[in-house]
Amino acid sequence: MGSIQLALSDAAKADALRALLARSTSVPVLCVESPVFEEACAVVMDGESFSSLTAPVRFADRIVLITRNDPGRLREAWDAGVNSVLSEQDPLNTVVLAVLAACLRSGTARQKPTSGQVK
Repeated sequence: MGSIQLALSDAAKADALRALLARSTSVPVLCVESPVFEEACAVVMDGESFSSLTAPVRFADRIVLITRNDPGRLREAWDAGVNSVLSEQDPLNTVVLAVLAACLRSGTARQKPTSGQVK
């Protein structure tokens, strides 16, 4: 099962989002400085952490970007293939929905079957 990784420079926002996600899903939610995309179903990033990525961006479909409505930043996200871009003014509940959608798209958030469950 993948994790949800929060790579946000605002620690208070990361903690609040982690708490909301913990109530919304059983997928582990981790606050990280550098995301490990191979282990994540979704990675929430702000503009600062997103700008540290090198092109081409691998696993761009797993990124949920929270950024200001700057045409240059939005173009950069579009060119990188990011599917979920949210404004810094969007409520955290909207971010939760985008994160859950990214997990569903990636297919890595599925629970591993236990004995007796149908695969």
